[in-house]
Amino acid sequence: MDERTRAEVERAEAALVEHYPRLVRLAYLVLPPSMGRHRKVLTAHGLVQRALPWRVPRRPAGALPAQRGPQDAGSGYELMRQRTLELALAYEQRQRPAVCLPTVPFVWGLRLLPRAGGADELALDQALSAVPAPVRAALGLWCLEGLETDAARAVLARAGAQDPEAAGRAAGQLDQRTGAAALLGSAEFDPCTVQARPTDLLRRRQRVRATAVLAAVLAAGVAAMALPGGRPADEPVRTAAGQALDPGRLLRAPDEQWARSSRMDFTAWPPRGRQAGDRALLGRALRVWAAPPAGTRIVAAADTSTRPPATSPRLLYAGLIDNVRVVVFHDGERLVRYAEPEGTTPTLHFARVDNADLTSAGGLVIGRGNGWLRYLIAPWVADVATRDLLTPDARPHGLHLAPDGVTDRIPLPPADGAACGHWPVAEFRSSPRIDDRRSFLVTDLGDLAPVHLTYLAHPAAGGPGEATGGPALRSWARTACTLRSLRGTGVRSVNNWAYAAQDLPEDGGTATWVCNRADTWRGPGRVMVQFQPPAAGPADPGRVTGREAGTAACGPFGRHVLSDVHWQAKSGKWYLLAAGSSEVAGIDVTGGARAAVDAATLAAPAPQGAPAQVTGRLRDGRPLRALRP
Repeated sequence: MDERTRAEVERAEAALVEHYPRLVRLAYLVLPPSMGRHRKVLTAHGLVQRALPWRVPRRPAGALPAQRGPQDAGSGYELMRQRTLELALAYEQRQRPAVCLPTVPFVWGLRLLPRAGGADELALDQALSAVPAPVRAALGLWCLEGLETDAARAVLARAGAQDPEAAGRAAGQLDQRTGAAALLGSAEFDPCTVQARPTDLLRRRQRVRATAVLAAVLAAGVAAMALPGGRPADEPVRTAAGQALDPGRLLRAPDEQWARSSRMDFTAWPPRGRQAGDRALLGRALRVWAAPPAGTRIVAAADTSTRPPATSPRLLYAGLIDNVRVVVFHDGERLVRYAEPEGTTPTLHFARVDNADLTSAGGLVIGRGNGWLRYLIAPWVADVATRDLLTPDARPHGLHLAPDGVTDRIPLPPADGAACGHWPVAEFRSSPRIDDRRSFLVTDLGDLAPVHLTYLAHPAAGGPGEATGGPALRSWARTACTLRSLRGTGVRSVNNWAYAAQDLPEDGGTATWVCNRADTWRGPGRVMVQFQPPAAGPADPGRVTGREAGTAACGPFGRHVLSDVHWQAKSGKWYLLAAGSSEVAGIDVTGGARAAVDAATLAAPAPQGAPAQVTGRLRDGRPLRALRP
């Protein structure tokens, strides 16, 4: 054997021993996810072991040594990495005979699985299953090997990957969406640290009979494949992630399912729109969702994943909205809107909508423009009207609905920093074909799913009701402009709870204390307490006296609330006012002012701005602190 060649093989062997876990992790990442984790673990080890050069041809007598290329430079590790990538890429493409050899090592009676990761690792694994092997290889060269873009592209080209530049772009977008760089080093993707589990202890005695049956089935299947119309031998078996990109597999609810179902959410929506049968448009939308091309604008509501579809999603709409082709999908927990303006790159908009109900699934934003939006309404919504929250006594105006459920344009609420002179909302009225006939208000806060507005009067009786009655509209007229602070936070619903009414000193009239609670789709809420004294106009805003985020206060599991404010009477005298909910039996004030009362409201003279600590006493004896601004 040539001494130089022998030295290269020895260096490669040394690199294999030293960097074996690193090479196996890279092979495991590149191999097709459809293999299953146990088979991928064994195949990754087998590919790395077979990557070691074992047969080196002798140079002909008198021949000069071959010129060293880029692949020969540096240590033997570069040669091992190159050969490992070639084998792993060829495994998915089935282009080399070596991939048909039995996997070594071989394990019988046990399943070897990497340690399970969390939700982020699972989302990354699903995303990896939707992209081809060159994209996974590019991701591994970046995140695991630490190569620069040009170096990774060169390695991919030498390994036989098709279009390494496109694979690199797709890998960069995948990393941006999933945070792969921080996750690929976890135990979820480590085939060298595995857990052993039995395959099947209870039915092992039946394996012989099952194997015989399987052999018969396989023989019949081979015979069937040989007949005309059978699946060609070279046709790949599609993974679940691959099937999710097939427009023919989209879920479609029957047109009248909503009228016969007890489940009123997005799963009951039938597909609508004139292009619901356009397979080309639906296919483009699914492919862009799975692997957004460069320049695609991606918008996601707070804490909403942008991962590709793991299974076939449900089609809700496909049609033309203001010269933009729009497709809307629902995958069980998210709405995904694909917008394809003519001549420009597409836009993907994601919004979380898990556990939606009759009202929160009553509509979605199908189109948005400069100062306007359109809703696509649920099939159980019969009529839509618009009204201005700041004019509570005005009657709503009816809104035209197209046959496919798309509304006319509705003005947007005022932008941040602009004057709050109006606040448009939509009033949906459910169909008489369902027993739960109601009208409810929704407003836009920038996400796909509109926000449901509710109201709870004092004293609290049951849960929040709809904000369509006179007291509810008058309460929201003084609170509406505070909704601007909730934009982009993934809000599902906002409730106004008038938890206390207080007679003001010196015949100052009656003030209302309102706890405004915003619930998000992910669960945590934000509360804001407003003191609303008598006002000259119906839309005069109240005064914010307390705020808190990540709290159960003012919700079904936190009905106790207390807040306070300094208020000046017409005489010029200042008072400290405090009010608690119905379970507050007493209020104590210490600090710059001192007072105590065995009631749910307190009014005590106090200097302007005097620091005071206000504490409530619940009926069961527990203390309750006051919410502060």
